[in-house]
Order: sequence, then structure tokens, then C-alpha cells
Amino acid sequence: MVITERPKGRIMSASQAVRKTLLAFTILSGGGSSAAWAQTTPDAPQGQVSHVKSAKGTPTQRSPQIKAPSRSRSDNEASGREVLTVTGTHIANSRIKSPTPVSSLSAQEIRNQSPTNNLADLVNQLPQFAGSVTPQNSTLALSSGLAGINALNLRNLGPVRSLVLLDGRRVPASAITGIVDINTLPQQLVKRVDVVTGGASAQYGSDAVAGVTNFILDKTYTGLKVDADSGISNHGDGQNEHAAIAGGFGFAGGKGHVLLSGDYAHQDGIFSIDRGWNRNGDRIVANPAYAAGNGQPYYIRVGDAGTNNALPGGIINASTGGVTNALRGLYFGQGGNVNRYNYGTLSTSSVSVGGDQALANNNVNLGLQPESDRKNLYGRLSYDVAPWMTLYGEGSYNQSEYIYNAGPQYLSSIAIKGTNPYLVDALGAAALKNVTGVTVGTTALDMPYRQIDNYRTVQRYTFGGEGNFTMFGRRASWTAYAQYGVMHSHEQINNVMNTAKIANATDAVRNSAGQIVCRSSLTDPGNGCAPIDWLGTGVMSQAAIGYVLGNPWREQRFQEIVSGVNLSTTPFATWAGDVNVAVGGEYRDERASGYVPTEYQKGWSVGNYLPTFGNYNVKEAYLETAVPLARGLAFNGAVRATDYSTSGYVTTWKIGGTWQPVRDILFRATQSHDIRAPNINELYNAGTSQTTTVLDPATGKTNTVLSTTTGNPNLKPETANTTVVGAVITPRYVPGLALSIDWFHTKIKHAIQQFYPQSIVDECYQGYTTFCSAIRPDPSGTRDLLISASPFNFAKLETSGIDIDASYTFPLRRILRDAGGAFTIHGQASNYLKYVSDSGMGYVVDTAGDITNGPPKWIYRFSATYSAESYSITAVARGISAGNYSNSYVQCTTTCGAYNANYPSINNNRVPGNFYFDMNFTYKLPVRNVGAMQLFLNVTNLGNAPPILLPTSGLEADSTYSNLLGRTYRGGVRMEF
Repeated sequence: MVITERPKGRIMSASQAVRKTLLAFTILSGGGSSAAWAQTTPDAPQGQVSHVKSAKGTPTQRSPQIKAPSRSRSDNEASGREVLTVTGTHIANSRIKSPTPVSSLSAQEIRNQSPTNNLADLVNQLPQFAGSVTPQNSTLALSSGLAGINALNLRNLGPVRSLVLLDGRRVPASAITGIVDINTLPQQLVKRVDVVTGGASAQYGSDAVAGVTNFILDKTYTGLKVDADSGISNHGDGQNEHAAIAGGFGFAGGKGHVLLSGDYAHQDGIFSIDRGWNRNGDRIVANPAYAAGNGQPYYIRVGDAGTNNALPGGIINASTGGVTNALRGLYFGQGGNVNRYNYGTLSTSSVSVGGDQALANNNVNLGLQPESDRKNLYGRLSYDVAPWMTLYGEGSYNQSEYIYNAGPQYLSSIAIKGTNPYLVDALGAAALKNVTGVTVGTTALDMPYRQIDNYRTVQRYTFGGEGNFTMFGRRASWTAYAQYGVMHSHEQINNVMNTAKIANATDAVRNSAGQIVCRSSLTDPGNGCAPIDWLGTGVMSQAAIGYVLGNPWREQRFQEIVSGVNLSTTPFATWAGDVNVAVGGEYRDERASGYVPTEYQKGWSVGNYLPTFGNYNVKEAYLETAVPLARGLAFNGAVRATDYSTSGYVTTWKIGGTWQPVRDILFRATQSHDIRAPNINELYNAGTSQTTTVLDPATGKTNTVLSTTTGNPNLKPETANTTVVGAVITPRYVPGLALSIDWFHTKIKHAIQQFYPQSIVDECYQGYTTFCSAIRPDPSGTRDLLISASPFNFAKLETSGIDIDASYTFPLRRILRDAGGAFTIHGQASNYLKYVSDSGMGYVVDTAGDITNGPPKWIYRFSATYSAESYSITAVARGISAGNYSNSYVQCTTTCGAYNANYPSINNNRVPGNFYFDMNFTYKLPVRNVGAMQLFLNVTNLGNAPPILLPTSGLEADSTYSNLLGRTYRGGVRMEF
């Protein structure tokens, strides 16, 4: 964090700003409105050109604005003591060239390019982010409480390793995992987003292993602005509306300032998928032609496939007694009519190719987009109580609710006795002669779909002070603050099956009067059990549905108290220049509590909620310095001492330097040692569960499992070493051109991670008994298996790659003599060279380029903007490179090697990349008595390109890097008074 005083001078008009910025080259982000990588410094007095040192060490200039600048307090009103926050260092000297790469998004860029009314959607387009949690990809986050959260993920290292700041301070978490929902921030007041791509624990503390994203507010805004917009998809669904208002004013002769904002957003849910791309029927199945040594791949990828072991009205998958499996393939339709299933040209225990594969139709019945409502309120009051002190108080309140369709019920192995009266009535006694039972699979069309309803509120209250004073004969800066944040969530899953009641309702008999009843009711008539008919559609009674379904819920509370002090000064100088020093400390206390009714704590197919209780605190102190060594050469270093109540003392550090031998090029490098302590969820999670499927590597059979995850109080902090080496080139002979290239490498030891069901099964098959002990049969028979897992410190996580960032801006008159305005081209790309999770269990998979398990090889984003006095046009091209469905597979068609559970062979493992083209149009209306009025239209995915298709059941598309809605439109108006 850099704190610097705003010098006195008048605010330039829009036309003056345009003319002045066209006098010198600028390094711009894609919106053509602010310097890419640039640290913010005060505007120059009128008549001067303001050059600043960017975070990448390049001189930059203010860029043209397409609208009148926001009317922040002029220096006639301000006291001259206003402080500004800049990301990347605590040194209070804007001329320091940070050795750490910092990328920036400006307010103008956010306005021009944001595809939705969620700021996180734009930030996540930056190539440095991969695998973030979004409302789109958390549809099946049934028990984790994360559904609906927009959490940033730098370098694909996990949102828990990416620290989110607001004006340099921690943001209260939106879940007990500690991750932050970006939607809780006052988005209309964000004037810049800075992204530090490198380990920053020594400067900012734990969780900054992958880097920091700092949202900077316009805290001195004066005036009133109102935004309103609405959007819809090309298919006529997914309608959304958004309105926001923000205002600020000064008082007491400019000593005080008040800032208020509020916004509301609503989005319609899309609870079925009618897109054509969702019917491709790609699946991965065990190759029936495979035999040891015959050179065939163990798995094959097929099309025109569908689920055959669970149909809307039920299908018999197996029968016992009599002629074993004689009844397999009988399925039940409307009213219970009986049909024979056609298993097609290729069939496994769960998938058919051709034939009646389309009967399941499960992929259409998943939700594509949640229904959501979001409300935000924010207020800030500041007052200059002394020439060296400004006190302030902030408060914010966020309320959000996300409702998902999580798809139909899914039971692949319901055990029905041969004497069950519904079965006898459907097939006849003769067909069931000597049959002791059947196993039925169903998606229970008669039952309502499962639904996630996550409601949460997040509150934050901050009190602090900041200012400048003289120390050692030079200006020093200080900040101090205390902050309280609290999150309340109500996590509910509607229409969940109770396993004990399912068993009771399935065990049906006839009573003495010939009526079909539950067997348990014969001995306990008042137990409320209603018999259930699984055999057909339109046959289940409402009494049975009401008996077996419930709505488990959990209330969770997360509190965070943070206080910190920072001091930056220049104690002395050497022959090479001023030596800058920053010192500070921080205290943080986090605690979780919750409540779950006893009846919802166990016995459910999913959502067996338990409340999580736990707490820890941490004390930290840091020292940072910036030392000029020689002409063009400077050193930057930081060290932090941290003491956790749960895991003890750790030290983090960072060293770096810059070298600028000539004006045109700057070299930089950093080496950091970072830590992340386990969060409350990892330590104390009382237990969450979800139903999923796993593939048995021995048989190729798909099994339904209930996976339960608990915390591990024995976890230790993970440690990381990060190296970044790069250069920034700004050639004088091409004014307006800037290029940066950075190589990064991060290696995390004792990484806190957990294995998921499929990996646990694979590891058990390889002979690791620790994993086998986590697997057991489901005694209720509702699922095939129960799997238990908890996080632990495994061997290491390692990633490396290259970031490339290039921009070029120039006045259009360079090309067309009499043309006005400016043109900006900006390209960003990240190339992941390596991404390895080494469990220490004997095998390693590099998942770089693995679309489902790791970051893509390439993530890129290019933009071009033309800005004139009254309008601007922006085009954005973005996407990811082609890759593999899973890097664990070995692709081959002939002469395939022997079967290996960790690296099985497959005939086709490739997944195409994607490419999206977006357009934005803005037009400034000449309206009297209004400071500025602007109309805008965003068109996302202009080419209506489909998402990346995956060979999976259910949603047949990647939901992390792909656009699922198709072409969407969003238009609105912005007004400023």
C-alpha cells in the first residue's frame, strides 16, 4: 500500500484531459481509459503533464476519458491531506518502482467492458485468473455453502490462496472457507482494480500465496450518479435488471466528506437446458474390445450415448432368484406401462450408445443459471480533525439469495422385493416366479427436482485514521484501523430424500384389507409412512412424496475482527537516494458457529448438515524497505513475523529488485517465501456431504456414492516459494507502445488439499490402504458406496508459466490526418507451462492444459477501443486454447500399453478451446442540467459460439471457462449530476 498526498490544483475538463493525454504516450488497459500496470498518483496542476512511475517501472500518462470525470473534491475543497492507496507495497513513495507485476483495471474500463453487472465477471476474464468459483459453475455445490459466490482464483491455486483487499484492508469472508464474494463490494464506487501476481504474504499476510486483488474506491467522489441496465440472452431467457445510485458531498469547509451508495440486482433463473449443444451425447466408457495385451485403449469416447441405469419412470437393472437378470431392461413409462429397453450398439452397466439412450434425458433437466437477488448498501464518513490526521468510519451491508435447480433425483440401485405389490401388479405373478428381488434405477420424474436455496448477509464496519506528518525531516505517512465483519448464511437444499424413509416406503405390502401399505406401518400404524411406487410416471402418491422428501438446512455464522497499523517513512538517504522504510502490525481473530436441527444432521441422501464451530487468532508484524543501490538499480525487501494460535510461529519474506539501464527497458525480479495457514473450514468442518458418481477402474462400472468431508485439526501451514522474473519495454521510438513479459514459478510444500471420490477410488485400486479405509458400502442400499475424506498436508503443488501484456495507444490522426479521438490495442495472455499436484503417492500428473482439472495451456484476452469526445467502441476477443479432457489419460488407438489405473489409455482425449467476441458501445448524450448522461450496449459472445463440450453425463459443457447462455445483450443508461 502506497500513501501519498494529493497536490493542489484544479480538476481538468474532459476536453483538456483528452488533449493533454494525447501529448505523450500512455500504457493503457483495454478500455482506453487508464494506464495498465500504472500506480495512481495525483493529477498534475493544470498546464503540466503528469508523468508517474508505473508498477512496472514505466512512465505513464493519464488516458483520454469518454465522459466527464467524476467530480471528486477539488483542492479548493480538500485539505490537501487526502491519501491514496496503491497496491504492491507499503512504501509511501509513488516513485518507487515495484519489482512485483501489478495489472490494473480502471473505472472507465469497467464501464466499457463489464459483460454483466457483476464486477467479478470482468476481473475473471484477465488471464491471471483461472478456475474461479462463480454462480455458473457452482450449480451442484449442494452441501458446501458456496453456491452463488463469485470468488477470484489467481493462477488456479484456489480462491483460499488469493487475498482480496478493499483499499488495502482485508474483506470479510462470505463463507467459513474464508473466501470473499466480490459481489459484496460497493461496485459503483470502484475506481480501480489492482492485481498483484506474485507471492505477497510478507506484505499482506496469510492467503496471499498466489497474489492479491485490491479494489480501490473513489473515496472523495462528489456529486450524484445513477445507473440502470437490463439484459437478456439470445434465447429470450436469463433476463436481469440492475439499478445503482451513489453520491458524495463535502461539509465543514471541505474538512469532512460523506459517501453513500446502494445497488440492487435481480436475475431470472434458467432451470432447464434447451440449448442444442447439450444433446451431443458424448461419454467415456470402458472399451468392450479391450483385453490385456491386445493393444486396445482401456476407455473409448463415444457419441450418441446416454444413461441406461436410471430412467424417469424406473428401469430394472438386475433381478435375483429365478433366472438371474431375466428382468433386466424392463422399464416403466406413463401410468406404469412396461417396455423393453433397447441397449443399442454398445452398452455398459450405466451407459448405452444408440438404442433408447435418449430416454433418460437427464442433461436437459439441470439448471443453467440460478435465480438471484442481490442488495448492497455502503456508507463512509471522513473528517480532517488535524493537519496530520483524518478519521473515517465505513459500513457496508450485503444481502444475496441464489436459487438453483440441482436436477432430478438420482437412484441407481433401489432394492425392491419380489413380493412388492407394485411390482407384482406391474409384471404379474408369473413373471416374478421365484424372483426374490429386483434392483431399479430411477430419476423419479414424479418427484420435484432438488433445489439449492442459499441466503447470506455480509456486514462490515471499519473505523480508522490516516495522515501525513514530518519525521526525520521528511514526510511520513501512517494508517490505523479496526474492522469487524460478520457473515450469516442460511443454506438449504429442498426436496432431498431421507434414506431411512425411502427404505420404509419402498418396502410395501398388502394389509389384511388388501390395501398397499408400508410394512413398518403394520407394527407401528402411526409412523406416517406412505408406500411409494417407483414403477412408472404419474404413479407416485403425494403422500409418499411428502413422506420421503425433506428440506435440510443449516445456519452458519462467521465473524472476523481485524486491526492494523502502518507507518511509512524515509529515515535517511545514501548517495544513491532516499531509503524508504515501512513497518506495521496486524491482529486478526476469526470464529465460526452455527445451528442445524437434529433431524437434518444425518439420514439424508445429500445435505447431512452439521454446524461448524471453531476459532483462531493471528498476530503479525512486518518490515519493508526500498533502497536505491546505484543509477537504475534498486532493492526492495520485506519480512513478516506471524504467530497463529493453532499452528504456531512462521516467518515470511520477500526480496526483489529493479534495474533500468536505459529509459526504454526495466528488468525486475522477486523471490518470496509465503505461507497459508489452514482456515476454519479445513480445521473444524463438522461434515458436509454430496451425492456423486465414480467409475470403478477394475470393472468400468459407474457407482453412485455419498461423499462426506470433515475438517482436520492436525493440519499445518503450507509454505510456498515464488519466483518472478520479467521485463518491461517502452521504446521511445514507438510512443504509446508498452510490452511486459514475466516468468513465474510457485512451489507449495505441505499443501492443504483433499482427494475427491474418484481419486480416492483410483488410489485404493493402486493399493494405498489409507484411501481404501475411506470407502465402504452404503448399508441403506440407496447408493452403492459411502466415501469419507478430509483435507491433509500432501506433498506439493507446483506451477509455472509466462505472462505477456502488450498495449499500444495513439491518436487516430497519426493514420487519418483530420481524425479525432484515440485508438488503443491491448493484449494479455498467460501460458501455463506446468501445473503439478504431487500427492506423494507414487504418481504425478501435470494438469496444465487439462480443461477439467487444471488451468488451460493458454488464456488470452485482446481488446481494441476507439474513444472520441462523445462515444467509444470497444471490441474484445478472449478465450482459451485447446487441451485434454484429463491429462491422466494416455491417448492412443492402437498398440496401447498395459492398463494403469493412474494413466489409463483412451482413444480420444482432446477438447477444443473456445473463442468469444464481445462488443461494447457507449454514447454520451448532450443533456442540459446533467453533468453527464451516457447510453451503453454490451453484446457478449457476439458470434453465439457454443461452450466447450465434455464427455460427461448431466451438463455436457465446461462451466468454468465457457459461456453457457450464448449471445447476450445488456443495455442501460448512466447519469451523473
